[in-house]
Amino acid sequence: MIEEYFTKDLNELPAILVGTIIMYLSILFFTRVFGLKSFAKMTGFDFLNTIAIGNLLAMSVATSNPTLLTGILLIGILYLINFTITYFQFKSQKVRDLTDNSPLLLMKEGNFLDDNLRKSKITKAELRGKLREANVLSLAKVRAVVLETTGDISVIHGEKSEEFDDFLLEGVIT
Repeated sequence: MIEEYFTKDLNELPAILVGTIIMYLSILFFTRVFGLKSFAKMTGFDFLNTIAIGNLLAMSVATSNPTLLTGILLIGILYLINFTITYFQFKSQKVRDLTDNSPLLLMKEGNFLDDNLRKSKITKAELRGKLREANVLSLAKVRAVVLETTGDISVIHGEKSEEFDDFLLEGVIT
């Protein structure tokens, strides 16, 4: 019984190898056609696209369900949907407002914004970890902490004497 666990699918290895190469080349092709932003985590749609493509790649190669051709077609459709959404987001503020979350300010000038922390369901302990990741040595030097549209947390820190460009917080909910 244990032997079957390791050897029962050995006859499928050539098909898996060929399928993996074909899928890999297909994803490279789609990425060249639709651009690298397809794998960015700039929006929820980009992130969803990346997860769905990875899932389809794994399922098509490892289980043949969906089949290789169906998997390639589905991945192509995902790239096209992502490209279309991105195109219309670029062209229209209304589409951006409908499809994107807005970034949310969690800290400003060393102070926690408790209402925004509650809204985002981020604890001070989680935020503390992000501050450590960003090598913050003093809360007084934290100029802003932003929960980005992707769920990432950006920490802007520096001396108060350093000029802070308002562009960096444009579109951020305060």
